Amino acid sequence: MSLVIVGAGFSGIGLAIELRRHGIEDFTILERSDDVGGIWRDNVYPGCACDIPSMLYSYSFEPSVEWSRLFPRQEEIWAYLRDCVDRYDLRKHIAFKTELSEARYDDDECSWQVRTTSGNVLKAQFLVLAMGALNRQKFPNIEGLDRFEGTRFHSSQWDRSAEVRGRNVAVIGTGASAIQIVPEIGPLAAHLTLYQRTPAWVMPRFDFPVRGWLRGLRKYLPGFAWLERRAIYWTYEMRAYGFVKNPRVLKFGERFARLHLRRQVKDPELARKLTPNYRMGCKRVLLSDDFYPTLCRDNVSVVNEAIVRFEPRAIVTADGVEHPTDVAIFATGFAATDALGPVRIYGRGGTDLRDVWANGMEAYLGTSVAGFPNLFTIIGPNTGLGHNSMVLIMEAQYRYVLDAVELLKRRGARALDVDPDAQRRYNEALSKQLENTVWNTGCASWYLDANGRNTTLWPGFTFTYRARTRKVREEDYQLHP
Repeated sequence: MSLVIVGAGFSGIGLAIELRRHGIEDFTILERSDDVGGIWRDNVYPGCACDIPSMLYSYSFEPSVEWSRLFPRQEEIWAYLRDCVDRYDLRKHIAFKTELSEARYDDDECSWQVRTTSGNVLKAQFLVLAMGALNRQKFPNIEGLDRFEGTRFHSSQWDRSAEVRGRNVAVIGTGASAIQIVPEIGPLAAHLTLYQRTPAWVMPRFDFPVRGWLRGLRKYLPGFAWLERRAIYWTYEMRAYGFVKNPRVLKFGERFARLHLRRQVKDPELARKLTPNYRMGCKRVLLSDDFYPTLCRDNVSVVNEAIVRFEPRAIVTADGVEHPTDVAIFATGFAATDALGPVRIYGRGGTDLRDVWANGMEAYLGTSVAGFPNLFTIIGPNTGLGHNSMVLIMEAQYRYVLDAVELLKRRGARALDVDPDAQRRYNEALSKQLENTVWNTGCASWYLDANGRNTTLWPGFTFTYRARTRKVREEDYQLHP
């Protein structure tokens, strides 16, 4: 077949739609679960929603005017993705409950031999990794966790049978998941304790339901939905200037966030705990209108002291305090800088991608890796965004993959491999760009790998990335007949 795509989440589904739109039918998607959706299938915790407006967090080639809110909820995004799959009849291309085990490039045949965990082997000209970076849970290594007798789970693996009403609940972490979970379960718990390593910058969400008149304009007024999407795009795109060009301008955002905190938190000690001491944007900026008010409840407390161990029914912190705990929820994020997880990818000459990336992930335009012909990564190294919708990056990469396929057809070649020097020059320039960004101002974040390198985010505007990936530069690749 032409392509094997790994993952039927947002990025894999979008690529499959584009393949069908361009007349390419001989592809297969490997999906380890029993349904599509990726993180929007898996994350069912209370309050789960996107922090990008719905009109922008959807495919440009498959827009929807039926969104019920400005910021879409998990169940609505998942329904949108399932609808896209059915509309383009993609289920016949998806191998469910099929997980990639390893893939080996055959130098002689210029093709990929793809092995699944069930032992099946597929052969394809192209291999596309669309697994995403937010699917491998990260748990802190805490003493005594194995002897904890209460209920414990990661936020992305929500235990629907867990009872939080009237219980002592611990939420560990203050990232994007925790800020949505706490307002939902705080009023239900007997007591909720939020364990915070670092406070987050929190801005108002300004969410609202989409009224009938607005939905009507989107549906019946030609061009309105497109203009609305463009307006949202540029509103968010302007934030990149502070993130990647001049972090000092983010002081204005910090003042607004502090005002938001002062308005909602009147207790000076609690406000002090919740005030960040790093530049806004260095860690992910969060949106919420009800997080702070929930923390002000009598049955909710914020603990800054580090957790030192678990007891059978309690969490003990560094100050010696024992906090009674019935339910422990780990909102501790994902191993975003370990893109491969257990998967093994072997390129030319049997080169192991894990060895190539031992000191940090690296790719050309976040899409091609030298020594791995006809391999493409969707949302690969340094393609993440801190300011706008990831769909914009995905769609740029779809075009790039399709152009690479067309290039081989035009040239009568079987494989293309990015030139190592082109990849090196690209990443050297990328590293220089990253030096002056807000993500390099001294905080610890999930954007950084174990070596302190930012291998996650794109240090620029989305329109610059989209321009660079519009066409494959043949001079940057080696073609194999």
